This record gives sequence, C-alpha cells and structure tokens, in this order.
Amino acid sequence: MAKSKIEWTEATWNPTTGCTKVSAGCKHCYAETMSKRLKAMGAAGYENGFEFSLMPERLTQPLNIKKPTRFFVNSMSDLFHEKMPFDYLDRVFDVMENTPRHQYQILTKREDILGDYFKNRTVPKNVWLGVTVENKKSKNRIDILRNIEAEIRFLSLEPLLEDLGELDLSNIHWAIVGGESGPKARPMDKEWAINIMHQCDDQGVAFFFKQWGTWGADGVKRSKKANGRLLEGKEWNNYPLAESV
Repeated sequence: MAKSKIEWTEATWNPTTGCTKVSAGCKHCYAETMSKRLKAMGAAGYENGFEFSLMPERLTQPLNIKKPTRFFVNSMSDLFHEKMPFDYLDRVFDVMENTPRHQYQILTKREDILGDYFKNRTVPKNVWLGVTVENKKSKNRIDILRNIEAEIRFLSLEPLLEDLGELDLSNIHWAIVGGESGPKARPMDKEWAINIMHQCDDQGVAFFFKQWGTWGADGVKRSKKANGRLLEGKEWNNYPLAESV
C-alpha cells in the first residue's frame, strides 16, 4: 500500500495483482509493464509477474490506516477478474465496509461480472464503482454500471481511443478523461475530450481531465509532464458532489 501519483486518488490498495487483456484499452497496460519490472526486482507480491494472484496478506492493510484516505482499489489488477473467487471478493468488500472513514474507488473492464456480483449484494456507501470506456465498442459497460445502486458511479475514459459520440450519462456522477502514456501510446484528439467535457456539463456530471499523456493537444509527441493537463486553457479537477460520503 502506497501513496499514489494518480491524479484523482490518494493511495492504492492491491488485494490482488495481475490481470489479462480483454479490450483495446489493455493493449499497452502500464500495470503489466510495472509487474514485470517488480518481479525482476524481487518485489513481494509479484513473484508471479502479471499472472492473476490473490494477496490475502494485504487484506487488512486499510484497517491499519487511521487517517481518512481515498483508495484506488487494484491499480495493478481488476477486482472483477474471471479468476476472482466471490468468497474472496466478499472479504475485500467486508474490509471496505468496516472502514467507513475511507473511500474506495473501483474500476473494471468486466462489467458482466460486476453486475453478477451485485445482483444480491449491496455496495457499501463508501465505495465508488466505475467502468473503463475507451471506445464506442465498450460504451455498453455504462449501461451495466448505471443500474447498480452505488453512492458514486464513475467512468474512466482512458486511454480515450476515439470519439465516443453521444453519451447517456444518466445515473453517472463523474467522468475522468485521459490520453495514453508510454513509448507506444496512441494519440488522443483534442475534440474527443472536449466532446465529453460538454456532455458532462449538459448532463450535470463532474468532469476530471487527468492527462494528455504522450501526445499533446497539438498532436506532438513529448513527455507526459511537458504536455501537462490543460484542456481549453484550464485544469479540470472536478469531483462528484457526494465525495464526502
């Protein structure tokens, strides 16, 4: 468990590690690259590299953090992976429910498993549920998410790979947009991000622009830091109104 450099969270908690690729957004997965690096370094928890692995020794970590913290859960995995046992997932959510001082942000690309899990379960009030939507093909994930009762439902539109067209953001509270990073990053067109920004404004959804990534607003490839986070001349750091849950 460590402080995070991810712009929209404070720390990460990984009760599992590893994953498998399921869609276009996974092509240049940062977690896969990081996992292989950590395995080579002999880091605990990454003995299996990027193979999906349970980490029960990490389950109690949030219990030991007294300061209220916003955690991104499974930055190095997918909590709703096909190999995730539901009884272990129950244990993960028990920890979240028993630490109401914290907030937990969960993202998945496996909307069907997300929906199945919550058919007969309640989402703790301090848990934010989200899905990744990187292209038009993955927009159906939003329909599964919007029908799950949660205090905060959010979208990670990153890496944004094409113009998403019209979006139905009903029952969605927050949208995060970002371009791809890394040497093989695919460019994001400025108009794709602006389109989402306007739709969020029209539909009353908090908008957060995370990054340009490797390609700048001008279509030039440079460092992520050099490209910055400005969209239409300003930073967009909006959070959903219920962030004080």
